[in-house]
Amino acid sequence: MIEAKTARRGLALVFTTLLLDITGIGIIMPVLPAYLQELTGVGVSEAAIEGGWLFFVYAAMQFLFAPLVGNLSDRFGRRPILASVLTFAVDNLICAVAWSYWVLFIGRVLAGISGASYSTASAFIADVSTDENRAKNFGLLGIAFGVGFVIGPVLGGLLGEFGPRVPFWGAAVLALINFIVGWFFLPETLEQHHRRRFEWRRANPLGALKQMRNYKGIGWIGLVFFLMTLGHMMYPAVWSFVGSYRYGWSEQQIGFSLGVFGLGGALVMGFVLPRVIPRLGEWRTAAIGLAFTALAAFGYAAAWKGWMIYAVIVATCLEALADPPLRSLAAAKVPPSAQGELQGAMTSVFSITSIITPLLYTGIFAWFTGPSAPMTFGGAPFVLGGIFLALSLIAFVLRVERPAAVKDVATATVA
Repeated sequence: MIEAKTARRGLALVFTTLLLDITGIGIIMPVLPAYLQELTGVGVSEAAIEGGWLFFVYAAMQFLFAPLVGNLSDRFGRRPILASVLTFAVDNLICAVAWSYWVLFIGRVLAGISGASYSTASAFIADVSTDENRAKNFGLLGIAFGVGFVIGPVLGGLLGEFGPRVPFWGAAVLALINFIVGWFFLPETLEQHHRRRFEWRRANPLGALKQMRNYKGIGWIGLVFFLMTLGHMMYPAVWSFVGSYRYGWSEQQIGFSLGVFGLGGALVMGFVLPRVIPRLGEWRTAAIGLAFTALAAFGYAAAWKGWMIYAVIVATCLEALADPPLRSLAAAKVPPSAQGELQGAMTSVFSITSIITPLLYTGIFAWFTGPSAPMTFGGAPFVLGGIFLALSLIAFVLRVERPAAVKDVATATVA
C-alpha cells in the first residue's frame, strides 16, 4: 500500500506536470489562425482546414501510441514513462522554426506521440487513490486542464503580440521544465507485485479495447466517454477560428476567452466537485455535468455577439463535473495491474474522436463560412457538437449503472 505522504507528493507533482503540459498546449491556440495564414498564405476558412489536419495527425499518433505507453507503464512503472514529455519540447522547437507546413506537420506527429503519456498520468492517479477519493483525485486532471487553459491562452495571446511563432518558444521552455520535474522528482507508484508482463497483443489500440470487454460495464462507460469527447473536441478544433471569424477577435482576445473558459472549469473542479461527490455520488454528478455540457454547446452556437460567449461560460461551467466521475466509475472496475491499460484504452477512445473531429468540425466551419455556404453560420460546429453531447447524456442515463450497483459488479469482477 502506498504511503499517504508519498501519495500526496505524487499527486502534487502529477498535477504540476499536467499543468505545465496543458499550459504549453494552450499557449499556441490563440495564434494558430494567424500562424497558419502566415505560413500558408490562405484565408481563415482555408486555414481552419489546415489546422484540422494538424489536429488529425496529433490524434492519430495518440491513438496508436497511448495503449503502448499505458501497457509499458503497467510493466515498468509510471515514473519513467512520464518523462517522455521531452518529445513535446522538441515538437515546439520544430514548430517555432518551421519554414513550411510539412515541417509543422512533422512536429505535430512528435507532439501526438508525447501526448500519449496522459494515460500514464491517469493511471498514476488511480494507483494512489481509494474508492472514497478517486473521483476527487481525478478532478485534479480537470483542475490542471482548467488552470492550464487560464494561463496558457492568456500567455499565448500576450506572446502572440510579438509574432505568431513566439508562443511556440514559450511552450518549448515549459515542456523542458516539465521533463525535469518528472524525471527528478516524480515518485514511483506502481508496486512491484502489481506489475505484469508486457504483451504486444494488448499494447495496440484494438487489443487494449478488446481487453476492456473482460470488465463488465466498461463498454457503456466507454461509449459515453466517446460521445462526450466527440462533442467536446469541437472546442480545440474551431474555437480560435470561430472567435476570429464570428467576433473579429484578436489573438489576445481569443486567449482571454479561453482563459475564462479554463478558469470556470478549474473553479468547479476545485471547489464544487469535492462538495458535490459526497452528497450526490459519482453517477448523479456525472449526469449533471453531461447535461450542462450539452447546454453549453447549444449556447455557444446561439451566441451571435462576443460578450454572449462569456455569459454561456458562466451559466454552464458545471459541465466540468462530467469527466472525473466518469473516469472514477471506470477505474473502479479494473485491478491495479490494468490501470495503465485502462487509461491507455480511454486515451485511445479520446484519440479516435480527436481523429474524427478536427476534419469534421473545421470542414463544417469552412462550409458554413466559405463563399459557397448554403447559409452563413459560424456557430454550426457547436450545433453538431451539442447533438453528440446530448446523445452521451442519454446513453449514460439509460445504460450506465448507478453507484451502488457499479460497486457490487466491480467487486464481483475482481473476485
